[in-house]
Amino acid sequence: MKKIVLILVVAFLANHSYAQHGERYGHTLNVGLGLGYYGYVYHSTPVINLNYEFDVARNFTLAPFITFFSYRDRDNYYRQTVIPIGVKGSYYFDQLLHADSKWDFYGAGSLGFAIVKTSWESAYSGPKNDNIGASSLYLDLHIGSEYHFNNKIGAFLDLSTGVSTIGIAIH
Repeated sequence: MKKIVLILVVAFLANHSYAQHGERYGHTLNVGLGLGYYGYVYHSTPVINLNYEFDVARNFTLAPFITFFSYRDRDNYYRQTVIPIGVKGSYYFDQLLHADSKWDFYGAGSLGFAIVKTSWESAYSGPKNDNIGASSLYLDLHIGSEYHFNNKIGAFLDLSTGVSTIGIAIH
């Protein structure tokens, strides 16, 4: 956790001293809904994801994120809630692809940890058991695109190895 905080502080300070030429991608709140997969749940579950991007270097942003998803197996009285927290680093390929200013294309990686709460009942009439812990590492790789409706609002699609979302970007 200390490493993530240190990375955020260094990136924030670098952002204020960096004079970027060309398009800025940062200062963007991304709110997404989608599907995710984690651990022992063997199918996709609904996901809510929030992140805030800020520019670090030309074509590169960092975005602290928090995600929430939960699974409940009603037949077995089992519930798992997962809250990944970390930093997403994105590199924008707009210049390389000669993309129109209405479009952004990126590749990204997320790094952090996940808080996991698991609840279950030992038997139908038995006591409820809870287990809360944190995973040692949360990793996710992304490719995505954003379409800008205007200079304040856009829509994005983020496809990834774990949590894929579609949402609104507020600049």
